[in-house]
Amino acid sequence: MSSVMPHPRSGRSDGEPPAAAAASLVRVDGVSKAYRAGNVETRVLRDVRLALARGETASLTGVSGSGKSTLLSLLAGLMVPESGEVVFDGQDIVALDDVGRARLRAGHIGVVLQSGNLIPFLTAAENVEMAIKLGGGDRPGERARELLAEVGLADRLDHRPRRLSGGEAQRASVAMALANQPDLLLADEVTGELDSASAERVMATIFGASRDHGLTVLYVTHNDELAARAERRLRLVDGGVARA
Repeated sequence: MSSVMPHPRSGRSDGEPPAAAAASLVRVDGVSKAYRAGNVETRVLRDVRLALARGETASLTGVSGSGKSTLLSLLAGLMVPESGEVVFDGQDIVALDDVGRARLRAGHIGVVLQSGNLIPFLTAAENVEMAIKLGGGDRPGERARELLAEVGLADRLDHRPRRLSGGEAQRASVAMALANQPDLLLADEVTGELDSASAERVMATIFGASRDHGLTVLYVTHNDELAARAERRLRLVDGGVARA
């Protein structure tokens, strides 16, 4: 992106949640994660500790392979750590089974992955409608159209993913992640395939949801200018979370 406006509440850059927060929405305590291929073990995260307050926005940077996507997957309950706790709104999601974690995501956690999360045989509108229905939301058709219009896809409602450009598919994924007004949004390189205007529109939608509805946001980016928009800038270094 060539130009971005600062987040209206920007200014924090430390690794602790705002002191005014009575309690964190999500907390990671002593989490470690490694990948194994045969006899080779690659440790990605080591004793990670992180807390995000309700309504807070935080950016996460780090070199490729440092574990950013892994941390987001752990927070979303898409995978479980080898040790430590991942607590969402008082619930240890590590203790939940796959169905329990899926239900938690459907109702409370929006996720935007680099690989995309659209179902290929559904249109953009049908993908968002499905997310709303799974989360128990109302007005699925109307709400889907509203969200897709917010991210600039009002004229792509009936297009399936293969007929969308990479950037359009990413925007549809954002609309899908915001479908049920989640408490937490986890976004991995959310603007990576977007031009400046589209990126600005998507980030305005995300920050607007944080400001107006108390959405907690953690987004991964390689863009320093985009990272600076968050209230807190975090960085993964040597398997742990530090100030950026």
